[in-house]
Amino acid sequence: MGFIKNIKEEIAIIRERDAAIHSSMEVFLYPSFKAMIHYRISHKLYVRKHYFLARWVSQRGVRKTGIEIHPGAQIGKGFFIDHGNGVIIGETTIIGDNVTLYQGVTLGGTGKEQGKRHPTLGNNIMVGAGAKVLGSCTIGDNSKIGAGSVVLDDVPPGSTVVGVPGHVVKRLKQSLPQDELDQVDLPDPVQEDLNALHHANSELTNRVLDLERELREMKKNKTDAGRKEQVLQNENL
Repeated sequence: MGFIKNIKEEIAIIRERDAAIHSSMEVFLYPSFKAMIHYRISHKLYVRKHYFLARWVSQRGVRKTGIEIHPGAQIGKGFFIDHGNGVIIGETTIIGDNVTLYQGVTLGGTGKEQGKRHPTLGNNIMVGAGAKVLGSCTIGDNSKIGAGSVVLDDVPPGSTVVGVPGHVVKRLKQSLPQDELDQVDLPDPVQEDLNALHHANSELTNRVLDLERELREMKKNKTDAGRKEQVLQNENL
């Protein structure tokens, strides 16, 4: 009964998150669905210490879907991989509830750590296409990782992260609804910096013009004063 329940949950998640789907039957063709079924089976075997069987089931899923989820990873409810090809999830990864990954995402290690060497993702998180989250860092709840970003350090809750290396460009206090966990509603830090430079340049230009105007007035006043003094001297003569 547990297996059937998992299948129903996966169908509901995919139908909710993917606008391209038209029927529940299509779900059975989705790489995300196949990968998660293989993962649920292999994870149960892994927990029972049947490591070889767990890896065997896992690798069959990799060959069928192009998605590699280590049997030891811990994944919560409402997990969805959109498209999915090239997704890699390491052994000690911990993923909370309502997390969405896009194609090419890596939740991996740095190659220098022991023990807990893969990321921990909280609840209600989106990781954009091609993003890499490496090492035992923690991504806080309600965060978005922009496409192509490389995250190596902890991310506070409610953050939007972009860039290489990834840095926080936006913070929110409230939870994000699921329909806002997309890949396009992200700040553009480069454009923001350019706008700030343009604004600063405009202010500096205006200040220089004001100083030049003041200087011209001072020179004019000085010239007028000199002329008046010269006239007074001529009259005294």
